[in-house]
Amino acid sequence: MKLFRERVYISLVIASGLILLVAQASQWRSADLTRFLCYLVIASVASALKVRLPGITGTMSVNFLFILIGVVELSLPETLALGTSAVLVQCFWHAKKKPGAIQVLFNLSAMSVAIFSCYLTYHSALLRGIAASLPLLLALSACVYFLVNTVPIAMVIALTEGKPMVRTWKECYFWSFPYYLVGASISWIVSVSNRYAGWHATILTLPVIFFLYRTYRMYLDRLEAEKSHVEQMAALHLRTIQALALAIDAKDQTTHDHLQRVQVYAIELGKDLGLSETEREALRTASLLHDIGKLAVPEHILSKPGKLTPEEFEKIKIHPVVGAGILERVKFPYPVVPIVRSHHEKWDGTGYPDGLTGEEIPIGARILSVVDCLDALASDRQYRRALPLDEAMEKVASMAGNAFDPRVIAALQSRYRELEALAKSQQPPEQFSLNASEVRVERGEAPDAGFAKETARAAAGVPAEDPISSIAAARQEAQALFELTRDLGSSLSLSETLSLVAARLGHLVPYDAVAIYIIREGRLVPEFVTGEDSRLLSGLRIPLGEGLSGWIAENKKPIVNGNPSVEPGYLADPSKFSILCSALAVPLEGVGAVVGVLALYSTERDAFSKDHLRVLLAISSKLALAVENALRYRQAEDTAVTDYLTGLPNARSLFLHLEGEIERSRRAGAPLALLVCDLDGFKQVNDVYGHLEGNRMLQAVAQGLQSNCRGYDYVARMGGDEFVVLLPGAHAGVVGPRLAEFRQVAVNAGLALAGQRILSMSVGAAFFPEDGTDAEQLLALADRRMYKAKAAQEAVGPAQPAWQSASEALARLRERTAAEAVPGHAGLEVPRR
Repeated sequence: MKLFRERVYISLVIASGLILLVAQASQWRSADLTRFLCYLVIASVASALKVRLPGITGTMSVNFLFILIGVVELSLPETLALGTSAVLVQCFWHAKKKPGAIQVLFNLSAMSVAIFSCYLTYHSALLRGIAASLPLLLALSACVYFLVNTVPIAMVIALTEGKPMVRTWKECYFWSFPYYLVGASISWIVSVSNRYAGWHATILTLPVIFFLYRTYRMYLDRLEAEKSHVEQMAALHLRTIQALALAIDAKDQTTHDHLQRVQVYAIELGKDLGLSETEREALRTASLLHDIGKLAVPEHILSKPGKLTPEEFEKIKIHPVVGAGILERVKFPYPVVPIVRSHHEKWDGTGYPDGLTGEEIPIGARILSVVDCLDALASDRQYRRALPLDEAMEKVASMAGNAFDPRVIAALQSRYRELEALAKSQQPPEQFSLNASEVRVERGEAPDAGFAKETARAAAGVPAEDPISSIAAARQEAQALFELTRDLGSSLSLSETLSLVAARLGHLVPYDAVAIYIIREGRLVPEFVTGEDSRLLSGLRIPLGEGLSGWIAENKKPIVNGNPSVEPGYLADPSKFSILCSALAVPLEGVGAVVGVLALYSTERDAFSKDHLRVLLAISSKLALAVENALRYRQAEDTAVTDYLTGLPNARSLFLHLEGEIERSRRAGAPLALLVCDLDGFKQVNDVYGHLEGNRMLQAVAQGLQSNCRGYDYVARMGGDEFVVLLPGAHAGVVGPRLAEFRQVAVNAGLALAGQRILSMSVGAAFFPEDGTDAEQLLALADRRMYKAKAAQEAVGPAQPAWQSASEALARLRERTAAEAVPGHAGLEVPRR
């Protein structure tokens, strides 16, 4: 329809102009051809002095001056020829883009109609009778020429470029109206001078033409510079908004398409609800920047794939306040800040941060909250899949009168499918690709955990906090948490891991002491303690379920501002004194169960907040996993060098220790004795009494050897029933008496089991440096001497009572097993080693 109107209008103008030109061409006459040609040349030169009009694809020249002169002194056909020639020069002389035939015909026709209207006005007998003054009549003719010449062109520009006609005419042409009046005055002066000096005096108008051209050019250059400056500032403003939206997207990847879609919905609803242009501009900006406050929310909360904890939601709720604080500094010329601050308010007053109700909520915020909710439901999120658009709209509509303004809901319901199509059809924008402050929203006390209450300091309302500090704090928290979780896996040493955690936590949660307890045999044992009263904390052994930390471990729930005095054996003891007044503790839940408790202590009362708790909860699972891994590594490390049955060092550990002892003895020039001990009769013990009793006998021998050694002596189990004893500083004269003690250990173990001497020990000794200078030589020699001693013992025969017959032994075993059997349990068979 628009294209049809454009074509009809252009056709009518061209037809009118061509008919006029043809009709006047047939009536051509010229009283002075030389004068006409001179005017034609000067008018053509004036047409070449053209300027480009601002904001449109058009030019303007000062040829109107000679057209007005022609109206006064020439015939209508001559004046039309003068004007059309000037148009042709203006169209083709130094044109950046050659005009099409239709454009040239339209310009010629429009000029012809304008000249004709001006000529008729000046030569009208009626007007001459009314306006006796020729200058006044010429000025009136110039006004008619100005209107008929500029209005049709403004009309066609409005039709072809989709711009308002009146606004285009005012901006592009109305400013030149005074020049037409000046041109009328000059034309009258020229006509008067021509009467007295002849038409040749017209040549003197060339400087005037150039002056008018330069005036045109200077005015339009200044106008263009101002327009360019305004456009640059508008573009800068837009880029600033887009940069802020980029910052939001860098924090929360769900906003990539979200912002564009919300903007389209919001602006269209604003039009439907009758918002003013200023309100719509505010809504347009707010739809891009409503989530800018999320810069103050740590990224691990924004990107959490599951349900937020109450502490994490408290942190999320600060973003409208922080966002409003940031945008307050921008000083927008329209009310953006109230929309951003209130876009999470609800119609029934249950929203945040101010609890506004109904019409108290800015209309822009009411619109934004509805479309924000609809788009969130219809888009994929980390914590759920997108709903179909119709289902999402039904869910939003069900909250009309509760969460949302019913009037906004009604407007959205009538157009949401159309708006969705509009949002998809529009080109999406370019993909826009820091410890948090104590900012809270609602007042109120936390539930009393039975240890201490949270004070108003921790549950205060939103303070007058610098929003930039909030953003910096969130960024620092995110960085600190990243570094902490990254470094947790850098070491398998439990002490190194816990020391690292304590150091890093100090940058996130201020504390005066920290204790990390590990569960061992039903008690919490402090594995790492540092800070105030570390000596008192290190001595605690807390049963599960008792005290602050024991309650946390058993119930798997954290406590904020708990009282350290309730820990068993701590401040409850009147003889002990501590300056610690409050505690923040969380359970460390591993894969299968709680492995420990992380507790921070402060000398101030109520020193910790839910925001601090949120930080600890963010790392507790990762810390628990790191602790579990470190404990498993420690266990594996101990198993690698320790005999699982006796608890003595194993063969691997023996060789490492022996090498070290030999080197130390070599440096000190001290002797070293190595004893290889082997149990005699141990196989019969296993055969008669079973491997379980055999294992108990090995444990008894190991304990006996250790109890008969000095603190710096070394006892190891080589394997089976063979043990090795290292005696640093011992020589042959000292070792002799010790051998009887070691043999008696085996005898005592047999007596304890069978009540008779069923076990003995063969011992072989080697000495450094007399018998060898390395571990293999000493072990090999001591082993050979042990076997020699065993062979000699067997040749002599047992000095003790003989073993019972096999049948007597088996009968005794049955009696012992029946007497010791536990009802409901079968006998335990220990595999042979």
